[in-house]
Amino acid sequence: MPPVMPPPLRNALRPLAITFVPEIAGATAAEWSELERRVTQALVTRPSAMRRQLGLFVRVLEAASRIRYRTGLAALDPGRRIALLETFAGSPLLLFRRGVWGLRTLIMLGWYTQPSVVTALGYRASPAGWGARR
Repeated sequence: MPPVMPPPLRNALRPLAITFVPEIAGATAAEWSELERRVTQALVTRPSAMRRQLGLFVRVLEAASRIRYRTGLAALDPGRRIALLETFAGSPLLLFRRGVWGLRTLIMLGWYTQPSVVTALGYRASPAGWGARR
């Protein structure tokens, strides 16, 4: 059985996460592990074809980085990484735009659903509704 998180995504997760949510650069080891666990958990529910597409898209990003800047995603400075992602996010190809937004969504899901991050943000929503805030 292929891995739930494609190896290209696993390798690029940290630089992509820091690009989409700069605060992640200060994450603890436990927060990083939890982010990766939550992303993996989200990918488990997706079809294997979608996981393969995600892995392929990350390979395309890596190749584009090497062609354009002569270095991989992890070695790029944040400005160049942002420029590369913005190029793909503004692409006339819908699949590239969806790829960037899909990666961004996965990373935000992995980060902003962690209890420590929710608490630090002061987010107080409750399934019990407004009554829970009183």
